[in-house]
Amino acid sequence: MKRNNIKYRDEHLKGKKHIKKNKKEIFRTYFPAALSFFLLVSGLLLDLFEVSFFEGFIRLSWYILAYIPVGFPVLKNGIKNIWAGDFFTEFFLMSIATIGAFAIKEYPEGVAVMLFYTVGELFQENAVKRAKSSIKSLLDVRPNIASVWRDNRFESLHPEKVKIGEKIQVKPGEKIPLDGKLLSDKARLNTAALTGESKPRLIRKNEQVLSGAINLEGLIEIETTKVFKDSAVARIIDLVQNASARKSKTELFIRKFARIYTPIVVFAALALTFLPYFFIEDYIFNDWLYRALVFLVISCPCALVVSIPLGYFGGLGAASANGILFKGASFLDKITKINTLVVDKTGTLTKGIFKIQKVETVGIDQSKFFDYLLALESKSTHPIAKAILAEIEATTHYEVKDLKEISGKGLVGVINGKQVLAGNPKLMEQYHISFPKELEAIAASVVGLAIDNKYVGYITLADELKEDAKASLEALKNYGIKEIIMLSGDTRAIVREVAAKLDIDNAKGEMLPQDKLRELTELKKDAKRTIAFVGDGINDSPVLAGSDVGIAMGALGSDVAIDTADVVIQTDQLSKILQGIQIGKSTRYIVWQNIGMAFGVKALVLLLGAMGSAGMWEAVFADVGVALLAILNSVRLQKKKF
Repeated sequence: MKRNNIKYRDEHLKGKKHIKKNKKEIFRTYFPAALSFFLLVSGLLLDLFEVSFFEGFIRLSWYILAYIPVGFPVLKNGIKNIWAGDFFTEFFLMSIATIGAFAIKEYPEGVAVMLFYTVGELFQENAVKRAKSSIKSLLDVRPNIASVWRDNRFESLHPEKVKIGEKIQVKPGEKIPLDGKLLSDKARLNTAALTGESKPRLIRKNEQVLSGAINLEGLIEIETTKVFKDSAVARIIDLVQNASARKSKTELFIRKFARIYTPIVVFAALALTFLPYFFIEDYIFNDWLYRALVFLVISCPCALVVSIPLGYFGGLGAASANGILFKGASFLDKITKINTLVVDKTGTLTKGIFKIQKVETVGIDQSKFFDYLLALESKSTHPIAKAILAEIEATTHYEVKDLKEISGKGLVGVINGKQVLAGNPKLMEQYHISFPKELEAIAASVVGLAIDNKYVGYITLADELKEDAKASLEALKNYGIKEIIMLSGDTRAIVREVAAKLDIDNAKGEMLPQDKLRELTELKKDAKRTIAFVGDGINDSPVLAGSDVGIAMGALGSDVAIDTADVVIQTDQLSKILQGIQIGKSTRYIVWQNIGMAFGVKALVLLLGAMGSAGMWEAVFADVGVALLAILNSVRLQKKKF
């Protein structure tokens, strides 16, 4: 009881400190702008009512005080950039424009420019926080405590201190701290925060469990298989947090454009100040300097530099909220250009959950047949192997030596001094084993068994189509995907059957990973194609890497998928591909809206400013106002339903 009270008191104190820290942070963030706003409005009112004392040094000092809270950070950044050799930035433009406004005694305009710029930055920060809310939901699932079996007792440690192979205990309602293998008979887990699936998932003994999932019932024990930094949730958090570092082509272009555009603007402003002296009789320096300052404020590229990355960041946030992880803004662009979709079958179009349909043995007792089969299949992680182990309740004590897994074919090993093969007809052909040819025509997955080069029987397993497979493929075709191609390692008979059910015209079976890669290479020779490959992310990693957009389906726990794919779909839903394309298109549309709006308004007000028809207030709108509109436009992505 005493320990619980201490724990409660510590948590209470931590909570109070957190609230206090938040209040300080809010004050520090908003106070400068609020103070500047109060002083500016007060100054404008004093100017309006022509109060006698408010003139000369007092008026200048008042507006300098209003300027410092919002202007000092901008001046500081401008000086830092100049010191680093980067002269032509938005900070430099804002600084010379506002200092110039003070030089010609347009104090309120100088303060207003910096105030509205600061307000724009605050809007941007809030918009970014909003975009990060879905990412923070991932951070919230990262556990911070693990109960580890050490020195004949369970002790609480940070997950980073737990090693591979240690036993951890998870109570009901607690988050699983590390990836591992379930030691208990079964566990019911809530994986909603990881996959978006609201339905609890039943995990059985020796199956994989992922960090971040919540244990719903009963005390469970897990043997860790990964250290904390390599766990599924830690790696995906890192992936999403760093996604914005990979820029889209549009974003990179605007950044480069701003670097060229800014010096041109500065020299144009200088020309606007001094060149009229040679052509205009009644040249007044202050008038033309004011026009040049207006020109500088209008031409500041804030709206472009701020709103475009924010648009893409909003797209990344919207995607992660819908269970789709893009590895960067560039893939939000690329996914919109897909016209050819290449899909794997097992785990992509089908559930990847196999059920045994038939068992036939030749010259061997069925129990012994299963002993040999289970001994080999227990060493594999293939979906078919998992299905066999789950379906057959018998156990085997046979030891396997010299095990070899032949990709796309099956397993070979030595059991009781005999060479044993378990695999499809292609494996039998490779080892020159005679088997009934009708096996090749069976429209189900076939696992044949051979002992010492003699065929002794087979089992068949059938997989189910995903509920949304047909509707999703039809929707993708209607949305602009011109061709859907299925490449599978399964038998031609099964592939033909699945293709017929899903109306896929181009489908090929009995393909090894290298065959799929060769097929993809052939497709890529057509420059008009933009190809996305959708697979499970393990056997298909070469094709995922080789495609224009690699999409890993339901591959939250797969290291290879996270490393290789460009887009990771956290659930098994094929419909998420269309959702990803829609999010990409919406993001692109909003970004180009922002570009058009920024250039259009700036061009108009620049022209008016050069003619003397637009003042500093119009300039502020053309810069900060457009930036605010662009930010609000980008925020729409967060509320949009896809």
